[in-house]
Amino acid sequence: MPLAAAGQVYESGPAHHAEAAFKYDAYVGFAYTSLNQVNLSRYGLMGGQVSVTRDWGQYFGLRGSAEYYKRPYSSALPGNPGNPSVYSVLAGPEFHMKIYGKVGGLAFAELGVEHTGGENMSPNTSFAGGYGGGATYDFGRRLAIEVTGDRVGASFSLINNTPQLALSPHVTWNSRATLGAVYRF
Repeated sequence: MPLAAAGQVYESGPAHHAEAAFKYDAYVGFAYTSLNQVNLSRYGLMGGQVSVTRDWGQYFGLRGSAEYYKRPYSSALPGNPGNPSVYSVLAGPEFHMKIYGKVGGLAFAELGVEHTGGENMSPNTSFAGGYGGGATYDFGRRLAIEVTGDRVGASFSLINNTPQLALSPHVTWNSRATLGAVYRF
């Protein structure tokens, strides 16, 4: 064979098959948040989180997530005042990498909105932002388990304020944690 044609020969075998890189990670899992914006709250709330990350290259991505929390961590008396619920929609950059073998790590920053319901707060929706990190463990090319923790700050008024102070927001920080499954596509 001429040299030019010999250079174009494709050799088969596992060493010559490049693995396709996935562009998206979809996540769904159990979530917990502290309830620091509600004065006299005694227990955090449990709920769920869904998120999608669009990967750009090996280390960077854009992450968008939505969370909803309703069930109190404990039903012991006295419990939380009122019937609180929290939901948030946040997005931001993510840095991720393989640490060792099947274990990976991630760090992210996020901005968006958070809503506190069931407490007659005014305002009940606030600009929110935070930061966090986590770890993943791969069960295959497409499936993984992920655990994350973050802190989200938002501004809500204290409940039962006088009308003059009702619109005076106070920044509170909630610690949150999630555990769930990742599907890559």
